[in-house]
Amino acid sequence: MKARTKRILVIVAGAAAVGVGAVVFAPAPESPVVQAGAPAVAQKSERTGAGPLALLPHREAIGKPQGELFGSRSWAPAAPPVAKRPVVEAPPKPTAPPFGYKISGVVNLEDGTRVVLTKGDRVYELSVGQTLDEGFRLESISPHALKFVYVPLGETQELPVIGFGLDVAPVRALAAAPATAPAAAGGSPQGAAHLRFEGPKEVRAGTNFDVALKLTSAQPVRSMPMQLTYDAKRLQPVAVRAGDLFAGGNFTYRVNPNGSIFVGASGTGRAASNSDSLIVTFRPIASGPAELKVSSLLLQGDAGGTIAHEPPAAFRAAVIQ
Repeated sequence: MKARTKRILVIVAGAAAVGVGAVVFAPAPESPVVQAGAPAVAQKSERTGAGPLALLPHREAIGKPQGELFGSRSWAPAAPPVAKRPVVEAPPKPTAPPFGYKISGVVNLEDGTRVVLTKGDRVYELSVGQTLDEGFRLESISPHALKFVYVPLGETQELPVIGFGLDVAPVRALAAAPATAPAAAGGSPQGAAHLRFEGPKEVRAGTNFDVALKLTSAQPVRSMPMQLTYDAKRLQPVAVRAGDLFAGGNFTYRVNPNGSIFVGASGTGRAASNSDSLIVTFRPIASGPAELKVSSLLLQGDAGGTIAHEPPAAFRAAVIQ
């Protein structure tokens, strides 16, 4: 029995030795095939064969911390964004307003030469040194231009008068002695224009009536600026309109309730034979003698020259009740 038992133990010990040798001398397992594009870290782990952890799936490393983990935090509201300052442009340099006046001619009065200007339907009579509503002051009058100064800025503007025959010296001479041509047998200057008023000699208070200023001129008349004066105590102007001579042309007027009417009339330029240059409608307001007369007048020809004329006699009418 002892011998048999001993043989069994020897067999068991030999089998154990064979098992241990098989384990020790067993070939190493083949390395797994690594697919293209696999992460380099995973490949390295599998090659090193770091035990069972090498078989776990690859995980990305924790990134760089974005801030302090346990840092302090403010709960105050965020400051509003700073608004950009708007770009302030320099204001434009002030300039004079447009000069919308047109010259109609020259009026000759006892105190000197005055220029007649028109703007829209208004007529302005201006002498040197006077200022228009917009701030333009007439500085000087020359044969070529009227010089104005815009008073607020001191800017100078010139209004050309070429073609208007504006010659200050001859105009003043004409005012002193309108008959520059040799006198005819009847005492009238040869070639001078003739003007006369035509209207009723007697009018009734409250009833309108017309007075026409007739003109006869062998020379074509282009413009006729003038000033009329009337008896403001007995007559009230109702309307002023152009006659046939200036029909279709430019006609403007301004009534001064104190007893004057400024008129600027211009046309194509044609001769006149007892033609109506203008017509004034009056309303008589008080009884008694009433008068209308031309206080200043300038006739300009087709070429811009001055036409000599005889001063018309005043119009007189009796206002009755």
